[in-house]
Amino acid sequence: MPFWDKLRESTQTLQTQLLSKKNDLKSGAFRDASMAMCALVAAADGSVDPSERQRTASLIASNEVLRNFPADDLQRRFNDNVSKLTADFDFGKVAVLQDIAKAKKKPDEARAVIQIGIIIGGADGNFDDNEKAIVREACFALGLAPAEFEL
Repeated sequence: MPFWDKLRESTQTLQTQLLSKKNDLKSGAFRDASMAMCALVAAADGSVDPSERQRTASLIASNEVLRNFPADDLQRRFNDNVSKLTADFDFGKVAVLQDIAKAKKKPDEARAVIQIGIIIGGADGNFDDNEKAIVREACFALGLAPAEFEL
């Protein structure tokens, strides 16, 4: 199976898994962690270009699980995290990983945050090494094994 087909299939599977847990993913910790994850993946290569912002905006608008929260609030949180990362990536990454770690107390939320990161990373059809590495770091912040997500 070509890489793109496998990535698309994997993303669809993750979306289905997230949707099945929609009613359990309503906490502020999940909200904060998911937007921090989106920003971290978008900035994985050290910058955030307009297409990455657009992919995240599309995810916020279309993802059934994220509809548990007001879209403008999610967009603001995403932008705040992007600002931290673009001002000073290393310092910002520490702060953003702390937001991601807020979801550690609830394993389903922690896994959902990682799934959102993978979905964002693969949205352009290329889940690159920088994005995979950043999602692995988020796994460690959440106490999850990257191998569980084939990272």
